[in-house]
Amino acid sequence: MTPGSPPVVTDGRLRKGEARRRALLEAALRVVARDGVAGVTHRSVAKEAGLPASSAAYYFGSVDDLLVAALVWAADAYSALLREAAAAPDPVAALAAALADELAEERRPLVAAEYELYLLAARRPALRPVAARCVDDLAALARGCVGDAPGVVTAFCAGVDGLMVQALVTGATPGGPEIEAVLRRLLARTAG
Repeated sequence: MTPGSPPVVTDGRLRKGEARRRALLEAALRVVARDGVAGVTHRSVAKEAGLPASSAAYYFGSVDDLLVAALVWAADAYSALLREAAAAPDPVAALAAALADELAEERRPLVAAEYELYLLAARRPALRPVAARCVDDLAALARGCVGDAPGVVTAFCAGVDGLMVQALVTGATPGGPEIEAVLRRLLARTAG
């Protein structure tokens, strides 16, 4: 779930501000990956980003604001990944390949951090709309494959999250073909 390109900014100060904000969001995900959500403070994130301690508080008024922004940033990247998969000739195969890439060794800690933020929405209402958007975007991809079948769509979304969480928890590294086979079986069983 690598975040998309920042908006085009022509003013040098705005560009510098966007670069700092992005550095802080990247740092927040690294802190969550290393220390968990409990390790996120303005100071820890600024230090991780190599910026002055006051910079995180300048861009994000509270730690919740920082966590929401980090989840939004990760969700934007996930949405882009899902849109790309949905536009492919075979969306299920494209999604399976993308999910396998997300579970690669170099991405795994950040994906775990993103899921930690996603699950934090259960306790922090400010995160719920963003987490719900992740589910909605995945549901849209599923509807593109099977039409408007609520039970099928729900099962598909739960299956994707289940596969990802299981892989993160167990250390498994399923490949694209393995993930694709599971998703196709899930669609076949629930659609039939």
